[in-house]
Amino acid sequence: MSIKVGGAFRRSAGIVSAIGKQLKLVNLKAVQRITVSFDPFHESAVSTRELVQHLSAPKISQTNPTCVLKTEVFCDRRSPSVVFQLIPSVQAETKLKKIELNSENLSTLELLKLCNKHVSALAPKEIATNVVKTKSEKKAGGGGGGGKRR
Repeated sequence: MSIKVGGAFRRSAGIVSAIGKQLKLVNLKAVQRITVSFDPFHESAVSTRELVQHLSAPKISQTNPTCVLKTEVFCDRRSPSVVFQLIPSVQAETKLKKIELNSENLSTLELLKLCNKHVSALAPKEIATNVVKTKSEKKAGGGGGGGKRR
């Protein structure tokens, strides 16, 4: 009689690949402004500073070029926080003006997961406007060209 194997068959790829996976899912289309405030001498400001670095990357900023990323640095031992101000159309739908994350005891991966869970989920869905037609669909549709001239 054998015992069934439980758990994963292989090890995870690590924290770096998990952060990379979460970064691919970030979508800032619902955000108008991001305000990150931290004290650089606070013990838990490292993960918030890493989040600022990731959010300012070109691939992330291309999801919403009009989004403003503002960093506020304080020297009063204030705990780090991230505030996402939403665009007006999303504010009307969700009845929320902003989403605030207190990042004092969170790692970079946890901050990215929360960002994807609460902010990226609010992004408006894209509607596909260009529909690719095959040659047979174009011929069946008839009309406008494509045939032989005589």
